[in-house]
Amino acid sequence: MNSDRASSAPNADPGPPGEVTQDERRPLAWRTNLGLFLATAASVFWTGTQAFSDSANWAERAAMAAPFTVTLLAILLAHEFGHFIAARLHKVDASLPFFIPLPFPVSPFGTMGAVIRMRGDIDTRRALLDIGAAGPLAGLVVAIPAYAWGAAHSQLVANTMEAGQLGESILLKTLDHFFAPAIPAGMDLSLSPVAYAAWIGMFITMINLLPIGQLDGGHIAYALLGPKQDKVAPFVHRSLLAFFFVSLASFILRDVRAGFGLFRIGQHVANAIPWLGLFEFMAVLGTFSSQRHARSADAMSLRTRILATVGLVMMAMLGQELTGVKGTLLWFGWFVGLGLFLAMDVRWGVLRRHALFDHPITSAEPLGRGRAVIAIVTLAMFVLLFMPAPITM
Repeated sequence: MNSDRASSAPNADPGPPGEVTQDERRPLAWRTNLGLFLATAASVFWTGTQAFSDSANWAERAAMAAPFTVTLLAILLAHEFGHFIAARLHKVDASLPFFIPLPFPVSPFGTMGAVIRMRGDIDTRRALLDIGAAGPLAGLVVAIPAYAWGAAHSQLVANTMEAGQLGESILLKTLDHFFAPAIPAGMDLSLSPVAYAAWIGMFITMINLLPIGQLDGGHIAYALLGPKQDKVAPFVHRSLLAFFFVSLASFILRDVRAGFGLFRIGQHVANAIPWLGLFEFMAVLGTFSSQRHARSADAMSLRTRILATVGLVMMAMLGQELTGVKGTLLWFGWFVGLGLFLAMDVRWGVLRRHALFDHPITSAEPLGRGRAVIAIVTLAMFVLLFMPAPITM
């Protein structure tokens, strides 16, 4: 996940004007960052060789994986160096990006993105906005034209309904309208490697723009709203859980109206479960951040939160195993188990009142009209990028 985290450690004494501070004298570490980047490049490339071709010809698979790898890494690099450069311009001590490799089949993307470590506070709302918004905006500058080119070079294939369908957003539909070939009945658009990499980049950007905690959207929203954002973040987090149930209900209702009944309930759980996973992932990040900054003494402990996450992951894996099972009783038991986990969250966890997503305080200095417009436009990109069902089976 591309998220920059600011520690609560006090800034170094800036000293007299013109004096070089200790943070500015600190050499910029790069060896670990380079190693992780190369590992991520290998992971993304390997994932590309598995995703685009079943051919036994390695050269053919590598030819498909190479543009996928270059495009995705270019988007992630633009995103992370947007944060890095903005942080340096504001004299905030920031590390180079730490890329996170996650090869196929663990991840369909080959990576979990990257993070940048902030060693000091971001003191002003202007700096917070600039650092938070620079990443997603820089990434989109690469992702949008890459998707447009990639969509124009994508192929039409027969729609067999056997392969998963990638989610659509307002922005993606707009780009498809202008650049992708017209899709006749019975056909579907098979995205080229470049377009698929750009789709991943926009999907990751969508998640990062959620106005929660230490995500880019959380930084931008706090820069715009100030402490009011601390009341907005828990509501946004709970909306992820609500959207899991709303999405699941919409799939099931559509099937009932079409006469399928509950026959495909497992498939629909699989389609909606990314929202449940994101709800839980954000709970872990919020718990970790809260303990790191000692902001919420009565919150669920990190160990308990991780155990709850393991339980929900097991529930998700069980749901995947039950996807083709027709027994309604088994699925009733699955939802009872999910209900027990959520009841624990109501009693001890993130569904009770908490301060897990409270943002580190910055100065009350106003943004100014220009930066306020940038903040609103950047947050609005979340609406344009929003995919109700990221991947449907």
